[in-house]
Amino acid sequence: MDIRLSQSFIAVDDHDKAISFYRDVLGLEVRNDVGFEGMRWVTVGAPSQPDVSIVLEPPLADPNASPDDRRAMAELMAKGLLRGVIFATDDCDATFERISGAGGEVLQEPMDQPYGVRDCAFRDPAGNLLRFNQPLRG
Repeated sequence: MDIRLSQSFIAVDDHDKAISFYRDVLGLEVRNDVGFEGMRWVTVGAPSQPDVSIVLEPPLADPNASPDDRRAMAELMAKGLLRGVIFATDDCDATFERISGAGGEVLQEPMDQPYGVRDCAFRDPAGNLLRFNQPLRG
């Protein structure tokens, strides 16, 4: 049996801003843009990984969610408490310069970590944490 990652989901509160960031700043391709019952899902991914996608979904993609649950999710998102993704890069410093130069919200400048990577961190326009890791050569 072979199990592989196919899709990961990130909640965003403005799909147009998210597309501009993930496509224009990070260089991911938009693979799908679907609306259903007043909600929208946009699928993006790296051209080098055609079988792995990130789905940019509404903050609470459940039409039956209560108003209290929607409010709680919006508050968590506004605080930046929702988890994001970790990207691999072959040049952490160049990735940092490109994203910060495009106005990305910097959380951490590139630094060597004791667990074997050089990484940096940003928030996307919805406040999600995005890390960019480069393996350290030993």
